Order: sequence, then C-alpha cells, then structure tokens
Amino acid sequence: MSGDETGVVIVDAELAEKAAPLAQRLAADGAAAKLAAKDSTLWGPDAESEASIRLSWTTLHKSSRPLIGEIEALRAELRSEGVDRVVLAGMGGSSLAPEVITASAGVPLTVLDTTDPGQVADALAGDLERTVIVVSSKSGGTVETDSHRRIFAKAFADAGIDAARRIVVVTDPGSPFSELAEKEGYRKTFLADPHVGGRYSALTAFGLVPAGLAGADVARLLDQAASVAETLAEDTAENPAVQLAAAWGAAHEAGAEKVVLADTGSGIKGFPDWAEQLIAESTGKLGTGLLPVAVEGPDAPGFAGHGKDATAVAIGPAEGAAQISVTGPLGAQFLLWEFATALAGRLLEINPFDQPDVEAAKKAARALLDDPEKLKGGEAPDTVDGAVEVFGSEGVSTEGKLADVLRAFFGSVADGGYIAVQAYLDRLDDASTSLLRGEIAKRTGVQTTFGWGPRFLHSTGQYHKGGHQNGSFLQITGAVEDDLAVPDRPYTLGQLQHAQALGDGQVLAEHGRPVLRLHLTDRAAGLAELVRAVQEAAQ
Repeated sequence: MSGDETGVVIVDAELAEKAAPLAQRLAADGAAAKLAAKDSTLWGPDAESEASIRLSWTTLHKSSRPLIGEIEALRAELRSEGVDRVVLAGMGGSSLAPEVITASAGVPLTVLDTTDPGQVADALAGDLERTVIVVSSKSGGTVETDSHRRIFAKAFADAGIDAARRIVVVTDPGSPFSELAEKEGYRKTFLADPHVGGRYSALTAFGLVPAGLAGADVARLLDQAASVAETLAEDTAENPAVQLAAAWGAAHEAGAEKVVLADTGSGIKGFPDWAEQLIAESTGKLGTGLLPVAVEGPDAPGFAGHGKDATAVAIGPAEGAAQISVTGPLGAQFLLWEFATALAGRLLEINPFDQPDVEAAKKAARALLDDPEKLKGGEAPDTVDGAVEVFGSEGVSTEGKLADVLRAFFGSVADGGYIAVQAYLDRLDDASTSLLRGEIAKRTGVQTTFGWGPRFLHSTGQYHKGGHQNGSFLQITGAVEDDLAVPDRPYTLGQLQHAQALGDGQVLAEHGRPVLRLHLTDRAAGLAELVRAVQEAAQ
C-alpha cells in the first residue's frame, strides 16, 4: 500500500508484539468484514439496537456521491449572486470535520461552534452581503446552533437581506429542523444519512456540504476513502484499522489509557481535534476508554517523554517518541480511524455508538437558564487574586494566592490521572489560552488536555463523565463586555455560555471530580496573571 493513496499504520516493535494477539483475534472473529457489512452484533446484545442504526458510515464513499453535484450546483448559484463567504453553525461532528477539510484544502470557512458573544460578533461583522450560513444539526434542537441561526436571521433582516435565501440547512430526514426549514423557506435543505452518528459523519452531508460550498474538493475526499475501503474490510492482522485498534487495545490493557495525538507533517490541518471527538465519545464510558490528548507537535509535553499511562500516535511519519504512526490522505484517514475506533470498542467491550453521559451537562445548563437569578453573577468567589475570581468544588483548596491554589490543585491530581483545561472564552481573540496546555503539562508531568467550551461538551465531555474517573478539571470563564441577545429566547449568549460552564462543572463535581473554576474579570489581565501563577505554582 502507498501512504499517498490509502492509509498505512506502523506500530513500533514492542507495542506490535503486545498487540499481535488482539489483531489475530479480530481477524479470526471476522470483525473487519462484519463491520464493513454493517453487522450490528459485533459489540454484544446491549449495543445491538443502537449499532443497527449507526453503521451507514462504512459505505459513505459510495452513498454520498449524489451530494457532489448538489453542492457544486448551489455553490455556482451563490457565486453568481456574489455570495462567496461561508459561515458554518454546528457543534461536534457538524463542525470538526468541515474545519479539518477546509483548513487542509486552504479554503476559508468561518466556523461557529461557540457561545462566546465576542466570537459570534466577529462572525457577524463580516460582509453579510457576501455571506451564506450553513446551519447543521441532526434535529435542530442543539441550543448553540439554534442560537446562531436566530442571531444571523435577524442580522440579515436588519441589513435588508432576505434571510431565507442566505440560510442553508443540513439535518436528518423528517427532523423538526427539516420541517422548520420548509416552513421558513430556507435556500436549500440537505438531508444527511440518519443512520450515522455525529462523530462518524465526516463523509456525510454534515462534513461535505459546508466544506464543498467553501471550495474544498469533496469528490476527492470520497475517492480517497474509497481507495482504502476494501483494505479496511479485510480480516487480516495487516489491515491498518485492525493494527491500530489492536495497538490501542494492548496499550490500554497495559495501563496506557491515554492516546496522545501529534501531527508530524501530514499536511492535514487540525486532524487531532477531529480524532479527539471520535475516540473520546466512542470509547469513554462504563468507567473505561481511551482519552485522546491533542498536542501541538512531536516535541510537545505529553508526547515527548510520555509516561506509561499514554501511547504516542503520530499523524504523519513516525517521529520522536511516536509508538504508532498513521499516514495517508484525509479521506482515507477519516475512514481508517472510524474503523479502528469501532473495532477498539469491541476490544474494550463497550458500545462505540452511544453517548450516555453527554445529556447530563445539557440538562444542568438548561436548569440554570430556567433560573436566571443564578446567572446574574451573584455567586460569591471563594477568593479573589487580581483579575481572577476563584471557585472550587467540594474538597478543592482555594486558600492563598492564585499560585497557591494552583499548586494545591496540581498536587492533588490522582496517580495516572489527567488535567483537563476547559476554556469558555473566544477561541480567536483569546487564542493564547491554549498555550496553558503545554505549560501545565511541562511543569506538572501530568497528561493535560485543552478544550474550548462549549465545543468540548460535544467531544471529550462524554469521556470526562463516563471514562476513567481520574480527571481534574480547570475551568476558565471570562467577563463579557458586549453581550448578544438571542432573538425570541429569554437569555443572552453570555448567559448561555455561563450556564454551560456552571452546568458541566456541577455534573463533574457530582461525579466526585475536582473542579477549579477561574473567572477572569478582565480577560487580558486575568490570562496574564494566570500564566504567571501556573509558572510559579510549579516551581
């Protein structure tokens, strides 16, 4: 196989030896061929009902072909009208794949997977005369996406633009959203395959429509997936998906429950963020699973010098501390990783298609939105240090200066545990916050993840509640200078963002996990103080 045409997995000798029995077992069980044939019995009787309606992703390289012409025709129409700026409103699987596709293709796509008022305001400030918004949601009930739709519809109308002509919908057939789109007369509705879950939807309308409208060659993606499909269905230990699943399974059996992902020159932009949702939401349940840790590169803390609790995986050629490397073009990699994750679910004896712990945080956030008094900033911080207010869950020390609080927090992480930094901020204007991941990992020696809230709630949020219960959670929230109202809703974006942070923190605390929330009363000043405190805490 050529890595330029399909997908290749290389596992280092030590891990390959441990993985060989698992690879042989998968091959002997006929697992890969059964998966390609959509056999819903692979994960046991408890998973069969869910799996029976979640396996159409295995043949999307064929079934998604009719979308190509529809996408091209709409793009040509829009361009003829001077509309060439594409905004995507979507969460989780509805946004992560299109972002990887367009970034790798070098075509612009404005992605809204946030409730931060500043980030949404920046998207609104673009040239609305040239803008079409793709609103992607399986049901239409996703609160973030519904808010974006309402805000943009009003902005178009206020600018004298026919909003219905500038809204394109991607949803499931027969969904409430498809009915709303017809009622409102939206420009076009693309119906996705309903038998595909969000994290496996890269090659459905959810991945292809926004990327194709932005100018990416989505036909080529399907060709790339098709080039590896037959290989992934082979019941041999050399099948790259079998190799990858077996390596993860063997590493997990040996205590390596984290999978550290670094790009090593693949040419694919942001792939670890997409793989993060796929792996975490598929495997993180029943107190087990694989925690993906997306890092900045092969020299990053957590990848370089990783401990026995982690497996280092390179997307691209093997480099540095990599134990596994996965090469191949993007379309092939999408399908390869999906096959490997589903097969890993069989080895871990979990259902890779449900997400039983995701709804809890949504319910907690909704309860807070129903009680607006709790969202008016009336919470009394445990302590204040400069521009940072400190809030701790039960058992989390909040005494002393910020550096003292962080020192105690870092010191209390469970052996073999991890730190999750969760930033409910603007991932464009507050982008430097992501540097905290490497800084904390380097100074503590603990595997550290980073997620922008609320988008991680549709990704690693499942693992946090359902996976190995050894995480410590550092939430970062920030003051909102200019809030945005959500039309016909009793809350603002800022209130929604705040409710999502508090709701998830509440659920994590109920699971007995340590939660430290740092609220920046001045975002720029608070971030600078936080970085200094992290450095001081680890000295």
